Amino acid sequence: MHPWKVPRLPCVTLAALAAVGCVETTGPEPPPRGEIVFTAIRGQYMRIWVANTDGTGQRPLTEEGETNLEPSWTPDGAGIVFTSWRDGNPDIFLMDADGSNARPVTRDSAYDRSGRLSPDARRVVFVSERTGDPDIWVIDVDGSNPVNLTRSPSSFDVDPDWSPDGARIVFASDRDGDRRFSLWTMAADGTGLARLPAEGGARSPSWSPDGSRIVFTSYRDIGDAEIYVMRADGSGQANLSGRAGVDELPRWSPDGEYVLFSTKRDGNSEIYAMGADGSGPVNITRHPRWDAMAAWKP
Repeated sequence: MHPWKVPRLPCVTLAALAAVGCVETTGPEPPPRGEIVFTAIRGQYMRIWVANTDGTGQRPLTEEGETNLEPSWTPDGAGIVFTSWRDGNPDIFLMDADGSNARPVTRDSAYDRSGRLSPDARRVVFVSERTGDPDIWVIDVDGSNPVNLTRSPSSFDVDPDWSPDGARIVFASDRDGDRRFSLWTMAADGTGLARLPAEGGARSPSWSPDGSRIVFTSYRDIGDAEIYVMRADGSGQANLSGRAGVDELPRWSPDGEYVLFSTKRDGNSEIYAMGADGSGPVNITRHPRWDAMAAWKP
């Protein structure tokens, strides 16, 4: 099994949102001018695309004919880390922001995926199955010194993300033994493992730019997926998307005022942005095919 992703509560109160430091619920202005990178199926293959935050300027960075997915920006916005199947199995690649100069970070016959470059741009955290079940690994950006951080032979550890200071990593794991994913944090060297409370299953955590909050996908309602936010210690959880259906894969804007996410509320998978309080959701991609896995350019 290769867990790319696992297939509501009422709207939250003002008090609940205030508890996690969200902004007022007067509704945000349209997302500020910027750029996003995302995965799209517009032909037969998953490809890496970019677009302006108003949905204009949509264009592919990778070629049709090979599978490329899970993009994330380098901290300076000059490059993109992504997963590519171009060599027959998934590896972590790095390319320039215009799609040029693609080069591998990992070269292994096992599945390597879900790469994120550290805030100091020296290491990539990623998921690898090179020792069996998925574990969280780090590797130098030049492909040297791969290290298994989680070393958990009987669990799936996936969806890693760095804290903004690079000191800790948040990830999802089913190590509790109940076949549901929960969220965990650890130091960047794999020590100091701590579980974050997130009932009913949780995936795809993303650390806020100021380090105070984490957004994630919650499966606490059977058959549903919602975007939740909590403090970095797991307290003050609040539902941001607040509707039936599939809302998942959240990522913060660079200023922490907006959240990008994937949703099927229009019948197909689209990229939306909403305020950090859950207000004013806007469809960015507006395309009839499939768009997901978005990240906002720093």
